[in-house]
Amino acid sequence: MKGFSRARAPSSIVEFDHSMAVRPTSPSQTSARIVTGLARAGDKGIARVDAPLYQGRQSFDRRGWATAYDQLSAADRETPLEPEDRERLATAAYLIGRDADCAEIWARAHHDLINRGDVERAARCAFWLGMMLFDKGQSAPGMGWIARARRLLDEPQRDCVERGYLLLPAAIGNIAQGKLEIASTIFEEAIAIADRFGDADLRALARQGRGRVLAQLGQIAEGVGLLDEAMVSVMADEVSPMVAGIVYCSVISACFETFDLRRAQEWTAALGHWCESQPELVHYRGECLARRAEIMVLHGAWPEAATEAMRARERYAEAAAPSQGAALYQLAEIHRLRGQFAKAEDFYRLASQHGKQPEPGLALLRLAQGQDDAAAAAIRRSLDEAREPRSQSRILGAFVEVMLAVGDVSGARAAADRLSAIAAALDAPFVRAVAAYASGAVLLAEQDPRAALVALRDSWTIWRELDAPYEAARTAVLLGVACRALGDHDAAEMELDAARQAFQRLGAAPDLARLETLSRSAQPPTAGGLTAREVEVLRLVATGRTNRAIAQALRITEKTVARHLSNIFTKLDVSTRAAATAYAYQHGLA
Repeated sequence: MKGFSRARAPSSIVEFDHSMAVRPTSPSQTSARIVTGLARAGDKGIARVDAPLYQGRQSFDRRGWATAYDQLSAADRETPLEPEDRERLATAAYLIGRDADCAEIWARAHHDLINRGDVERAARCAFWLGMMLFDKGQSAPGMGWIARARRLLDEPQRDCVERGYLLLPAAIGNIAQGKLEIASTIFEEAIAIADRFGDADLRALARQGRGRVLAQLGQIAEGVGLLDEAMVSVMADEVSPMVAGIVYCSVISACFETFDLRRAQEWTAALGHWCESQPELVHYRGECLARRAEIMVLHGAWPEAATEAMRARERYAEAAAPSQGAALYQLAEIHRLRGQFAKAEDFYRLASQHGKQPEPGLALLRLAQGQDDAAAAAIRRSLDEAREPRSQSRILGAFVEVMLAVGDVSGARAAADRLSAIAAALDAPFVRAVAAYASGAVLLAEQDPRAALVALRDSWTIWRELDAPYEAARTAVLLGVACRALGDHDAAEMELDAARQAFQRLGAAPDLARLETLSRSAQPPTAGGLTAREVEVLRLVATGRTNRAIAQALRITEKTVARHLSNIFTKLDVSTRAAATAYAYQHGLA
């Protein structure tokens, strides 16, 4: 779903973009779900038990959306539906992914209500139709319908709950301009209107909207409280099916934004059960499966995550939703971690085409492919575009890794310090673990294994608590390197063995290969304070290769080779290639 944090035109009440990066995008790059205004009026008129109208109402109440759509459509062909039945038909059409039909039905309902003189309900239909058009990237007609809804309520001035709904796009517009405080106030006003008129849908939508804005403003506890309140109304079945799906997805996205992974896992499971209770539901299943895949990747269930991501992609396509990017990015990540680089690159490109920024994954892929300079260029550009601390926190960990690989230790140090500051402000275990890992890696490069050991142990402990086996194994590798540098070879081997077993279970082929190379060396890649890449360069220097030959072998530029050599000479306290070569042979690196 679209997020309140996006700097763009107003849209529906929606969830944030899971890439979890904040940057301007077009409406076609997002995955919003419209807010329905399903009136909860009782059935009017009498229908025979065997008539399509009666059967359609019954199917709707049972949440058999596709069946209800077919039956109500049949009834509409016989005799034009009453407004409440037409609203049922529009809702069913949307839930099964028939968005064009849904828009046409809302428009018909609007005109019928105008003819009947029911201006308030006509305004509500215009409002939902406008939000749907925004959702599909049709901003101009969407704004036109919203403007019509406002005009209907202003001529004459009407005191009605629909005015509360019309506050929602105003709040979203302020978010698009970065005016979060104003947006929070508008949402608060919408909550007051919802309470006054007893409208559960508006109350839930406005609460989750304000909750997410407060979280963006750093008032996480208060924001989460409002999100939980909105979820209470969903769990109590107090809101319409469309609003329930929106709130589910929005709250889950908010959990990912605040790095509250445990809460995200709980609500994702609840959303899964909710979707499974409605077999004919199309919308929301994509979001549910994509989020489940993301959680499964973290927990090391990569084959299951790939299955869920593929299912999410299929559901998005079935719903004609533009936001397959999140699912495609997870597929790319799984292939990268498994060492299936060609497939990973294909999925990163597809994710980008569907509006999902491919970083930091693509930069890490380039690093794994030995394309250090391409990785550095991509990760620097991505960090430059990340303006907000939470967005930066998703990039900085990879930034540190890439900078260390290209020999820019000072750049890695600055990034690690920035990440630590963000982690302290957010106080989220996930970010603290990433920050501690980055700090430990930089300390190793700075030849301070004792301090590195403390940071890395903190990181490893948090990864274990989060049940993140891959991240814990990566941290164990650096723990082993630090122990070796301190002369504790027994502890080093235990850490490396534990990492090896984890990589084997996960199928993390690239990490396993790097670990085997490390284990075969008489000295770790950080011997003399050298990074893994500097060791590779030193080994090639020891064979007598020129800078150009080394650059070709490692697929990096000669400038990068020269920078690595400068770092090597400084760390080893030598001034010539011959002295560096002698060091390599003396320490078993040649």
